[in-house]
Amino acid sequence: MAGWTLGVIGGSGLYGVEGLRNARWTRVESPFGAPSDELLIGELGGVRLVFLPRHGRGHPLPPSAINARANIDALKRAGVTDVLSIAAVGSLREALAPGQFVVVDQFIDRTFAREPSFFGPGLVAHVSMGDPVCPRLSSYAADAARAAGASVVEGGTYVAIEGPQFSTKAESELYRSWGCDVIGMTAMPEARLAREAELPYAAVAMVTDYDCWRDVHVEVSHVLEVLRANAGKAEDLVRMLAEGLPAERTPSPIDTALDGAIITAPAARDPATIDKLSAIVGRALGLPTVAAT
Repeated sequence: MAGWTLGVIGGSGLYGVEGLRNARWTRVESPFGAPSDELLIGELGGVRLVFLPRHGRGHPLPPSAINARANIDALKRAGVTDVLSIAAVGSLREALAPGQFVVVDQFIDRTFAREPSFFGPGLVAHVSMGDPVCPRLSSYAADAARAAGASVVEGGTYVAIEGPQFSTKAESELYRSWGCDVIGMTAMPEARLAREAELPYAAVAMVTDYDCWRDVHVEVSHVLEVLRANAGKAEDLVRMLAEGLPAERTPSPIDTALDGAIITAPAARDPATIDKLSAIVGRALGLPTVAAT
């Protein structure tokens, strides 16, 4: 097996991965509550792969109910080294038509009802988010998406809204004026939490429709039709990515994102908080390694 353990967070329409060897659904407990679902763990293309359906199998969870902290913590406890996010989005640009895949590289966070960080009283940390995705993993994902037959755009800004309603036309026009390219409801705070967990993160946004700046009425039936077509390519993308990763995983700067980020003095750190964050801060604080599932 290679040094990679690829975590894949599947969005709307992607609730599993076909072709996994030795596949098993495994429950991973997190001190942050219940993840969206069990983790599907197996092997694909010589790579250990851990899949998590973001909305749960059957899509029972709306965006605001997704426990992103538990999801990222569970992936970390399962030994994941790198995370690929796949999500359905609306387009804010004429050139980004339904069916296209956008490998985003920036985010604007407009969510407000979600826990945005693992850190807080008892252990304070401030990670860098200037470049919120891993360029290496993003490049591999773009290549895999092309190999899967998708039309791919590399680079773009994703605005994350709270939902579950779609935007008003005024909001949609505002986001366009900000330079946003696609709009969704799930990438934040997920990307922030992945950085705090020292997990290189790449995000592939699958365009299902134009947001209401172009058409006041976003038809869910049309979204679902495009979603089904995108889901097949997304599964192929995951397979192509696993098969195309280098045999050995070279270290990423994101692997050590917490170095210098934790500012609470050792004497002021709360032991209970450290214990709760053991999977997240273990490397940075020299704690015993959390066993992989």
